[in-house]
Amino acid sequence: MSFLDAGSRVWQALGSAASPESVVMTKSELIQRLAERNPHLYQRDVERIVTAIFDEIAAALSRGDRVELRGFGAFSVKRRDARLGRNPRTGDSVQVEEKHIPFFKTGKQLRERLNDGM
Repeated sequence: MSFLDAGSRVWQALGSAASPESVVMTKSELIQRLAERNPHLYQRDVERIVTAIFDEIAAALSRGDRVELRGFGAFSVKRRDARLGRNPRTGDSVQVEEKHIPFFKTGKQLRERLNDGM
C-alpha cells in the first residue's frame, strides 16, 4: 500500500513488502488515509480534492488528452480498430466495433520503487 507524502511529494511504501494476497484500496479508503495523514484538512475537503483530481483526469482522457504525473505514470487513451471477432460459444463471426480504452503506463520512479521493494 502507498500514500502520497505531501511534504516530500514522494510515494512511500507502508508496511512490509507485497504480500501474496492482493489488497485493494477503494476511493473512500484513499480519502480516509489522506485525511488521517493531513489532520489540518477536513475529510470533506480531502474528498472534494480527490474527486476533482479524478474528474479532471477523466475529462482530459475523454477529450483525447494525455495526463502525465511525473514519477508516477501517464494516463492516455488507446484506440482499438473495428475487427471481426468470434462468439466463443457458437463460433459465429461477430463484428466488433472500434473502441477507445484507457491506458496507464507507470513512471520510472514508481516502477523502481515497486521493484526495489520486492
